[in-house]
Amino acid sequence: MTNSNDDLTGPAGEELFRLGTEALASKDYPAAQRYLQGALARKRSPDHLSQYALALAHQSGDIQKSLTLCREAIQREPRNPEHFLRMGVIYLIGGRRKEAIRIFHLGLRVGKHPAITRWLAFLGHRQKPMLPFLSRTNPLNKYLGKLRRSLSEKKRSS
Repeated sequence: MTNSNDDLTGPAGEELFRLGTEALASKDYPAAQRYLQGALARKRSPDHLSQYALALAHQSGDIQKSLTLCREAIQREPRNPEHFLRMGVIYLIGGRRKEAIRIFHLGLRVGKHPAITRWLAFLGHRQKPMLPFLSRTNPLNKYLGKLRRSLSEKKRSS
């Protein structure tokens, strides 16, 4: 007779995933890594991969391995913005802000995700210069950028 814990796709794996997700949300990174590693051993789904990658980055700081796991999740499920969110956060943990912003934007192309939008607002991502052939610090680009922002704020308030 087989124990339900031995079933690789059974409820034990999903319970570990749920516990790991809760531990991650409460910033208990050691527990999150343990639970999610167990869930990943039972089922190598894209969600399990990217969630474990995030826990691994938080707990051990192994950014390269975490990014590799996230890339695998994105390859297997490219239309899920949640994987892009987790990968962007991993880049931020690794101090790679520019790459995080790029990944967040890719995630928004895949689908709307409120957490990605909040991260981009928090990071204060700049728009492209109005005249890309001039430097960002050029007075003309500065003036046109301020004008664009002013017009977009007036448009939003109307």
